[in-house]
Order: sequence, then structure tokens, then C-alpha cells
Amino acid sequence: MSHDGVGLRAVMRSVSFLTAGALAVPFLAGCSSDEKVSKPLAGQDIAPVARNLVADGGTLKWAVDALPETLNTFQADADAGTSRVAQAVLPSMFRLDAGGRPVPNPAYLESAKVIETEPRQVVLYKLNQKAVWSDGREIGAADFLAQWRALAGKNSAYWTARNAGYDRIEKIERGADDLQVRVTFSRPYADWKSLFSPLYPKDVMGTPDAFNDGARRKLKVTAGPFRVDKVDTAKKDVVLTRNPRWWGKPAKLDEIVLHAVPRDKRAAALADGSVDLADVDPGDAQRIGLAARGSANPLQGSGKTSVKRLRDWARAHDFDSDDVKAGQKELREAISEYLDDQQALRGIEVRKSLEPAYTQLALNGSTGPLADERVRRAVARALDRRELARLVLTPLGLPAVPVGSHLALSGQPAYADNSGAIGDLDTKEAQALLGDAGWVPGGPVKEQKKTQKAAGPEQDKSKHEKKSDGGKDGEDNKSGGRGDGGDRHLAREGKQGGAQGAYAPQGTAAPAAAAVQPLAKDGKPLLLRFVLPTGAGSETLNSVAERISAMLERVGIRTTISKVPDTSYFKDHIASGDYDLALYSWPSSAFPATDDRPVYAKPVPGADGSVNVEQNYTRVGTDQVDQLFDEALATLDEGDEVALIRKADSRIWATAGSIPLYQRPQLVAVRKNLVNAGAFGFQTPVYEDMGYLKKGAKLPAGPAGSPSPS
Repeated sequence: MSHDGVGLRAVMRSVSFLTAGALAVPFLAGCSSDEKVSKPLAGQDIAPVARNLVADGGTLKWAVDALPETLNTFQADADAGTSRVAQAVLPSMFRLDAGGRPVPNPAYLESAKVIETEPRQVVLYKLNQKAVWSDGREIGAADFLAQWRALAGKNSAYWTARNAGYDRIEKIERGADDLQVRVTFSRPYADWKSLFSPLYPKDVMGTPDAFNDGARRKLKVTAGPFRVDKVDTAKKDVVLTRNPRWWGKPAKLDEIVLHAVPRDKRAAALADGSVDLADVDPGDAQRIGLAARGSANPLQGSGKTSVKRLRDWARAHDFDSDDVKAGQKELREAISEYLDDQQALRGIEVRKSLEPAYTQLALNGSTGPLADERVRRAVARALDRRELARLVLTPLGLPAVPVGSHLALSGQPAYADNSGAIGDLDTKEAQALLGDAGWVPGGPVKEQKKTQKAAGPEQDKSKHEKKSDGGKDGEDNKSGGRGDGGDRHLAREGKQGGAQGAYAPQGTAAPAAAAVQPLAKDGKPLLLRFVLPTGAGSETLNSVAERISAMLERVGIRTTISKVPDTSYFKDHIASGDYDLALYSWPSSAFPATDDRPVYAKPVPGADGSVNVEQNYTRVGTDQVDQLFDEALATLDEGDEVALIRKADSRIWATAGSIPLYQRPQLVAVRKNLVNAGAFGFQTPVYEDMGYLKKGAKLPAGPAGSPSPS
């Protein structure tokens, strides 16, 4: 999950990441005949072509947020870059399909299925007979056994980030031959497909030293279409080259270079050729679109252009405020450089879809007015979630459909719109709930501190200030879990968010709220502290927060917006509970029973007076929700598991600890001739098919991943 603007890019869900994420199952055996199966709101947009149209050779320079601190996805400081590497160089028993469902990976598996349920659950893996490690050794039971022992949680010498699922394994044995692996569980485990994805060689998992330190900067033994050639800390590159021992279809590219580039530097990197593929913010996406259409040159024409006209042009093109205020010579130089970059960007296009992640409004239920469930429910009933989705997604041409589940997204088997458990927008009902909780109109309302600003219909002027660098995006860079699709890192909302004016014209004020008298109780005003990050990419969050504040104002709830540095947003505020309202995002998982339980588990008081919240940063939970997760995790009937997950989601909605808002946009800028790459949506990338279109070949008409009608 991650906050919209900066997000704990890496804090893992005690089990996974949207990760880099990987996530065959017969489909929904338990659905009723009249129940409609949801579809992804937007498909992939990757310029798909057949392999015979892809040129052999070339280098793909792929922007990542930071150079990975480790290449071991099961360590706490793994991140999205770690998972990208794992997807390309390591075995993964299952991968995600276009609907976010786990399917067997034929490169490594002939089959995998539960063959016994009594007295114990037994899964039999039949491995691809051609699958070998890069040192020539067959992939087999010894690797499964070493990974289980490292991740089972019984040996504290292994510095693991999680042991979910592996702690339920009783034993691992060789099957009828070397290509069969029998895994016996001590307790039933519904999400067994989440395991061994990725699978590391026994060389990495066999000893604590190898696990803790050996795979941080090197992976000597791999088994994917690519291998790790080097990690260049000076250039901030991870270089992946073709694996000569790969038994599958050979990779089209000679190499993939994962290059660390800050979000606010990516348009320039695309223009100068140092990057070929990069996730971008809506502001950069808009700029790339303008480049394709061409832009008037204010420096040309008869007569001398006035400084005022140049400044007006610079403002209209979202120039930095310092450039706008510069003298004529400096401003002309800045405009000339901008136009040169625009010319270079004509070879770039933006491919778009929706990320397998959603943005939510988090309500801290541990203290203050929001400790009362009635107040939390009132906040939920005051929100027009469809309007918020339109605010973010409609300008991007993406389906503006509010997310109806905490535990799945449209297209996934467990998805169902359970928001009815809390109810739709109803300001009268919200006011009634507040009245029932003792909050009444009138009473003393204290002056706001000068360091904060009452939110609502007025504009927070700080959003027009120059963007800050943002450092490491306010995240701890922690992760854990399945590097090819199971790792759960905080989704990066704000960094996927937009530049000024990307979602609404710059300076657009929130809608005027109806005059409602502020509420008070016991001499105190109903005033909530809305904590937001600053820095590059946080503008989208600010726009959404302003709109939410205006909606709350209509029912008498006032807010103050408190802006904090990116570097402290999550660790010092969200994780520590220093907020009333906040915006951040969670990735969707193919394994919600495993991955989402720690996110919604009831906080447990410790003997020392502390409270273990796991990853439940809203501090709202119930015994019933915990029980439903436990039941879902223990059933081996997929229909029953789906039904239990949906029931748990309804209960989570009812507690109103977090309110899902919208699925996040996925905007990927790529060179126009780069194919089989771009906005992947749910699906795990096929690295061996990526490459550059052959000369003379033509792309199919229309983007394959065009958003479906909402």
C-alpha cells in the first residue's frame, strides 16, 4: 500500500506486495447462477504483437524508483525493484493473469494440485522437465525444502520479513521422481498457490548467512529468461542480460537495465534517451500528449515577445515558479530547453490502464471523535465516492467507478461491491449519526492554529508552492513475500498522482459547501486533522482531500489540513497513528485471506501496555472479521473461500475504518516502437516477449488495453 503522493512504497502486508506482484484455479465454484462475474475495468495496454514481429536484440532502459537495497524479496527492505528483478530471473510457480488470478506458470510447472485432504492437505508439484538453474542443476525438491526451512519462522537466524503460509507446512519430500515435489501441510491452507513464487535456489536459502547477506547485491544462480549481470551502485543500475541456459522461448532483448530515476525527472530522462519505459504522473502524461500534437513556439514570429507574454505561456505550460519569475533572457532559455525536450518526446507515447491498487480514506479509530463508530459512519455517508473517482480518473479517460471492496478489485474472483453495508451518500443520515453521537450544532469553535488551515470550500494555498524533491517518497522501503507477484508493498498513489492541474485546472477550488453550523460536544468542536504529504506527486492527494473536506463541511464536520514531509508521512504519522484522516493506498492481492488479514486484524494489547496493530493503521478491527479471515484461510473449497472473503469485506465496510475510493491510474510512458510492454494492469509481465518492433512491421490498430466503458 502506499499513500497517494508518497506512500510507504515498501511496507509489506506481512505477506505480500502488489508487487511486484505475482499473484489454476477453477473459477468461482461457489457463485450463484444469477451472480455476475466482474471484469477488469481496464485491460492491459502494452502494444501486443507476435514474437515474429519483435526484433532480436536491443536494450530496454526501465525506470524504477530506487536501486534495490536487496535482491531477496523475502527481506524487509525489498521493494518494487527487487520484485521486478525476481520476475525476470527466478522461477515462479504461479503468475497473475489479466483478471488478477493465479495461474500455473508452464515454464516451471507441468501441474500443481491438491491430491489429498485427509488426514493432511498434500500438494503435488510436477515440474517442467527442462527447468534448470543457470549452473545446470535441475530445479527440484531440495530448493523447495531449503526455502520452507528458511521461511517457516522457526529459525530466528534468518532475517525474514514474513512466514505466512510456510509456517503451515509440515514436510516437503521428493515425489515419484526428481521432477515431483510433495508438500504436506500441518493445517489446511487455502492460499497454497502463493508459495514458492519466487523460488530461490538452495544456495540462497540454505544458510542464514547466504539468506541474510549473500543475495543482497548478487544472484549467482538464477532460472529465468534473464540473469543478473551486475548491480552498479554508481550508475544506479541493475543490469539483466539473457540467460544462456533458459529453456523457454529466448528473450528478444539483449538486456534490461533497471535505472533509478526520481518521478519528477522522468520526462527529461525520456526526452534525452536515458530511459525507454517509465511510470509517469498525469502531468508528465499530459506533457507527452502535447508533444505529440506539437506546441506553438512563443519565441518565433515577427517582433519581440514581451516578458508578460512569455510568462503567461510558461504558466500555461506549468513551468516552475522560479522560471516564470526569471528575467527575459533566463526565461527564453528555459522555454527553448522545454521546446527541445518536447520535440524529443514526440517519439514517446503513454499507455494507460488501472493499477491493481486502490486509494482509500483512512480514519484513525483509536482516539478522538473517530473512536466512535457512529462518527466514522457519518464520515462515510457524507462522501460522494463517485464524484471523487471522476475527479481523478475522468480527465485521464479511465473508468471512474468507485471501488466497492477492501479485499479485491473488479475482475478478481473475490470482488463484489459490498459498500451497501455502510450505505451510499446521504447527508441527512450522516447528520443523524452525528447527532446520535452527541455532536450538535453550535458551541465553541476554537481558532485554527496558524500552521494549519481549516479545510473545506477554501483553497489550501500551499499546494501552489514549488514542488519539493520528495526524497525516498516517505517510505521505509520494506517489503516481503512473493517477488514475482505476491510481495505487497504499499502502492504508490501520489507518485502515480498528478502534477498541478492534471486532474483539475490549477487553482480550481473545491465545490462550495452549504452553510452548516459547526458541530460541538462537551465544549469541544468536531475538528479532524487531515494529514497529507508534500512534495512532487502529491497534488492529486491534495485535490482529493480538498474535495473530501468540502463534503464533510456540508454535514458540520470541519477539518484542518496538516502537510508533512514525504520522508515522515508514513512512518511518523500513518504507522504511528498521528492523524485523524489520511489518504494512502493498498495493492490488491490474489490471496486476500493471507495478505489482507494483518491489514484488518483487530489490534491486540500487549502485556507491556503497547498495542500490536500489525498493518492495521486505522486501529479498527473486530473478532468477527478475524474469524472470517481464519475460516477463509482454512477452507479448500474455492467457492467457500470467496464467500467468506466477501462476508469479511461487508463487516469491514460496516466498521468504517477505511473507505475505498477509486482504483489508481496506471500511466506508463514508452518509446513508440517498444512492444509487449507498458501498462500491464493485473497481469505479470512476460519479459522474454518484450522488445522493439521490427523495421517495416506495423502495430495492430488501436490500443489493446483501452479502458472498457464504465
